[in-house]
Amino acid sequence: MSYTFSPFPNLESDRLLYRAINENDANEIIALRGNVENMKYIPRPLVTTTEEALAHIKMIQDKIETNEGINWVVTEKGSDKLIALIGHYRIKPEHFRCEIGYMFLPGYHGKGYATEAIKTILKYAFNDMKMHSVEAIIDPKNTGSERVLQKNGFVKEAHLVENEYYDGRFIDSVIYSLLKRNFIQ
Repeated sequence: MSYTFSPFPNLESDRLLYRAINENDANEIIALRGNVENMKYIPRPLVTTTEEALAHIKMIQDKIETNEGINWVVTEKGSDKLIALIGHYRIKPEHFRCEIGYMFLPGYHGKGYATEAIKTILKYAFNDMKMHSVEAIIDPKNTGSERVLQKNGFVKEAHLVENEYYDGRFIDSVIYSLLKRNFIQ
């Protein structure tokens, strides 16, 4: 394994800062993951209580501690308030590949923050983690996420039909990926 998340790698981009999650972020986690509209493309249970938010935070912290995954809290420069979570999941060091995931609070959509944040953590994946490729798995109806991935150079690799079962129905997944050699820093 060619990476470690200790000490935690705080990052910075033009307008944003990227820091470790902590218990003070619980209310924003509820706002982010407890919002039905925000979660409509994410087949996971809503986080609606402080206890659930703290459990989610602990799960993120545990994955960082064991180098299984990393999430950053995204904040605007000059503020410590969580506006998004972004990170690397399903890291496969033996294949030099990982998955990217991200969620922004609704009030921060349409500002170019997602494009900026994705580019920042792609730099980390390719330069620091030494990944060869990064994938993103999205709902095919999530056109906003599709656009931001394409802006960052991702290409569609596959459309899996009814490959997941959630909340009483089968759902499709679309896999996008970006090879290091195609990443424009």
